[in-house]
Amino acid sequence: MLKMAQISSPLGSLTMVGDEGALYLLEFEGGRGLEQLKKKVQLPIVPGKTGPMGQLEGELEKYFQGRLWEFKTPLMPIGSPFQKRVWEELQKIPRGETRSYAEIAVAIGKPSAFRAVGLANGANPFVIVVPCHRVINSSGALGGYGGGIARKEWLLRHE
Repeated sequence: MLKMAQISSPLGSLTMVGDEGALYLLEFEGGRGLEQLKKKVQLPIVPGKTGPMGQLEGELEKYFQGRLWEFKTPLMPIGSPFQKRVWEELQKIPRGETRSYAEIAVAIGKPSAFRAVGLANGANPFVIVVPCHRVINSSGALGGYGGGIARKEWLLRHE
């Protein structure tokens, strides 16, 4: 069984899903991740909060105050091996820096897979914590963001 809770942030409500071992999802309200997670795990999701969710709530509070830049909450990413590799690479992007989809593709050893990197980036189940907002187009344009461009701009300015 997984538990789900909502928390507020300067960017709106966030949905968290987890168990006592790890966080499975962190998304902005209205995202598609919850429905995708339900299909993948086929476990009941009930209201409540777990230890990792409480840990993340504290970390996010410090992040939004500008006092924390590295999250320690355990994560349980559900995705393909390729997606997981992309998400691992996203976590290597330093705060205040950006990388292009093409640069991520090169970093994971798949230089022609920049479109697939974009799809994996868009499927990231952990907004903010796995910093998909730090990925931009090769031209320097912000590109897309599942949480909306205004949130992406806010996060990049914040960092």
